[in-house]
Amino acid sequence: MECACSWTSPASRISPSVLQRHDSPRLPSHLFSSLSFRSSCHFYPSLSTRCSSRSPACTYTHASIPAETNNLKSTHRAAPPHSVSVILLAGGTGKRMGQANMPKQYLPLHGRPIALHSFDTFSSLKEVLEIVVVCDPSYRDIFEEAGKDARIELKFALPGRERQFSVQNGLKEISGSAKLVCVHDSARPLILVRDILKVISDAYVHGAAVLGVPVKGTIKEAKKDGFVMRTLDRSLLWEMQTPQVIEPSLLQKGFELVEKQNLEVTDDVSIVEHLKHPVFITEGSYTNIKVTTPDDMIVAERILQQIPKENLETITVKTP
Repeated sequence: MECACSWTSPASRISPSVLQRHDSPRLPSHLFSSLSFRSSCHFYPSLSTRCSSRSPACTYTHASIPAETNNLKSTHRAAPPHSVSVILLAGGTGKRMGQANMPKQYLPLHGRPIALHSFDTFSSLKEVLEIVVVCDPSYRDIFEEAGKDARIELKFALPGRERQFSVQNGLKEISGSAKLVCVHDSARPLILVRDILKVISDAYVHGAAVLGVPVKGTIKEAKKDGFVMRTLDRSLLWEMQTPQVIEPSLLQKGFELVEKQNLEVTDDVSIVEHLKHPVFITEGSYTNIKVTTPDDMIVAERILQQIPKENLETITVKTP
């Protein structure tokens, strides 16, 4: 079937009722009173795929569990201390950040490089054994300085030409004692501790888990000529985020299959999907945005200006 799915959301005011649902953090209405967004993306129903959206960058997954009814049931089982290896992806070039003179993940956000926000968060967790930063060698000193007082081991790996090769390079550096590998985009600085712990717990039970949020917009499948074919059932669609947490042996088997069959994958759990292994979706937070464009930078800065990150962990506002 020759088609592409196109989703278009007109520029609109963002209200707290669409920012989050259930027990995830919500933001007061004044926070986004002056901000508006446009986004468009392509969705291919065979597997979760990289969205071509300008803001926010995302991946959509068609799930068999209704998103609207929030039927996802986590089986909480805490991972043992020092059992998780984090692969922090920080090797992107940030081409969509306009005239920036450095990769987006090193631009200052609220007085600190974007990549260090999530680095600091993972460094504080007792479940984390080590952090493998995948980055250009010229930026290693940023993480070495930040990790001086951290109790975790810090390692480095070189970025690959595509995301999957960067993850694979990071996987080669993890400790053999790690029970789980947690892959995170350093361009998602607002990841919450509670969401990290939830997805780690779910991966510990199911072998593979990924943070995601229910899709809020209407998704339409379209032909290449731009005409609508059908409207997809939004209740089955989830926008994928990171961290994505997988058992190391499972991820390694996935990479072996991807290489053998010369497959192209767009996120980490897609590798596991090719093995026909079930992947659990852990409901995350809409504030876990990926900073890809200057507009995303404005949003992230505004969030941190209005609400300190430690307070985002506890804020709950019910939908009217």
